[in-house]
Amino acid sequence: MTQGIRPDPPCSERVYPQGPMSRTPHAPPSPAPPGSADAIGPAGSVPQPEGRPTPPERDELDLARAIIRAEADAVAGLSERLNASFTHAVTLIQRCAKANGNVLVTGLGKSGLIGAKISAMLASLGVSSHFVHPTEAAHGDLGNFRPSDLCIAISYSGETEEIVALAAILRQDAIPVIAITAGERASGLSRVASVTLDTGDVESRAALSPAPTVSTTAALVLGDALALCAAHRLGLNVDDFARRHPGGTLGWRLKPVTEALRFVVGRNLHPVPLGASVAEALRLTEADGRRPGAILVVDPEGRLTGLFTDGDLRRLVLKDPAHLTRPIDQVMTRQPSTLPDSARLADAERLVQASRRDEIPVVDQHGRPVGLLDVQDLMALRLVKE
Repeated sequence: MTQGIRPDPPCSERVYPQGPMSRTPHAPPSPAPPGSADAIGPAGSVPQPEGRPTPPERDELDLARAIIRAEADAVAGLSERLNASFTHAVTLIQRCAKANGNVLVTGLGKSGLIGAKISAMLASLGVSSHFVHPTEAAHGDLGNFRPSDLCIAISYSGETEEIVALAAILRQDAIPVIAITAGERASGLSRVASVTLDTGDVESRAALSPAPTVSTTAALVLGDALALCAAHRLGLNVDDFARRHPGGTLGWRLKPVTEALRFVVGRNLHPVPLGASVAEALRLTEADGRRPGAILVVDPEGRLTGLFTDGDLRRLVLKDPAHLTRPIDQVMTRQPSTLPDSARLADAERLVQASRRDEIPVVDQHGRPVGLLDVQDLMALRLVKE
């Protein structure tokens, strides 16, 4: 049980911030009669609001803006409170990771949910981490802690009994503890912690609600800063993150662009040499089976010099079919946009969106083509929309 918490304020003060918003809330509006413009349609769709907001809606918008401003102020204040304690905390995480230890994060209630997210963030960046419930720790889960480990303990008041008790036991075992608390006054947790990170007394200043709001936001942001700074200190990069996050759209964005190539030089894609006619280039590419949406043109050293797309072909034929006999280097796009074979799909996504091209050649470090990336491949992975 958390100690030292003030009694709940009156109901009107619990919900609304101080000032003009602290009036009694309006009664909820009566349900709209069936068939009216405000009623939910037969397909279950909710009608879009029209006109100016009503007084109760304005009150809700003002309240929402006050909440968002309070949360933003709490986060902005964190940067001013950072000091040597933060860098010491990063050092503790670095030592733990280099000793092959685990960063075990703990918290109770809403702080526990924030702790679980911080732990997941550390793990995804390459720092081994797990969440430990403080009550379960007292019933056997203390066995999860090893001498090389580290604990991040989150308690806004700094007096949550289960958290303080766990931190005290860990201190006896010489396991470092990073405390995240309001920190403006001495607390049971700060007294047993190796280092305390101070979020400030953000809840009392915001006076929004008895439920944790700005304090959990501040703790989450501070945890993200810890995780990212620790990853930077350890030299962990996007490759480490990609190995631990292979799934979903984010995972695909981090994959090498070569993994998405359907048309690969030497397999089903053959560049054509400079000097070949357009008709000859078409015959050469048709021999590969399914023809890609563009032809790669290379110089005698095999370096990419141009790109001839299906769009170029349509415009050429519509202008004069006799142009098929012209050398392809006279009608191709010279020095087209390319991607290195070390690029990721996120790089391809940005290039396609910036250049609005449907085909992007992929080249090696010498400028020789290794494949052709088609925008359809990115659309299939839902990285690019039509």
